[in-house]
Amino acid sequence: MQVSLTQFMTDNDLENQLLSEMQTKGFVTAMAAAPYMIDPSEWLAFMWGGEEESPFSSHEQLEQYANIIVNLWNEQRGALLSAEWQWPEGCALSDTDIVTADTRLYCEGLLQGWTLARDDWEILMPEDSQESALLGGVLLSISLLFDPEAALPTLEAQGAAELAQFEEIFKGMPVMLCGLTQRAAQLVEEA
Repeated sequence: MQVSLTQFMTDNDLENQLLSEMQTKGFVTAMAAAPYMIDPSEWLAFMWGGEEESPFSSHEQLEQYANIIVNLWNEQRGALLSAEWQWPEGCALSDTDIVTADTRLYCEGLLQGWTLARDDWEILMPEDSQESALLGGVLLSISLLFDPEAALPTLEAQGAAELAQFEEIFKGMPVMLCGLTQRAAQLVEEA
């Protein structure tokens, strides 16, 4: 039986030594959306802050964690390529804070993951390409959802109704992220 990420972290008392569950899910989603597969051995250490020494007490514990992460990557990659990706449970809009804390953490993880694949994205979708607008739109949307308070003055200056704008961005993210992943996969295949 596969242990969930949350259960693994709780059972092994690793909640304060690894990225949170939502940050991890966002990070892994960014890795799953990347145009070229980056071997998890190259980015797994980011899950514990990039430190050389992992927080695990045994090789078996590290292996179990790595298997959970790889399974999550496989799930996310499949969902993105089949246009079935959806926000994880807990990610939502909020009447008081625009977005929930889980949404912010998920977006934070997504942005952290994007930085690792940034060169691949920029080579595949250079600034002067048609695809660059798609990539830029997705990144801007993720950034807005990560820090909506910082975005409010800009949106208000453009005359956008603040919460309605965030609702549109939030609801549109599955289509945008799946579309970006699918287009990147197509471009890689054509290359």
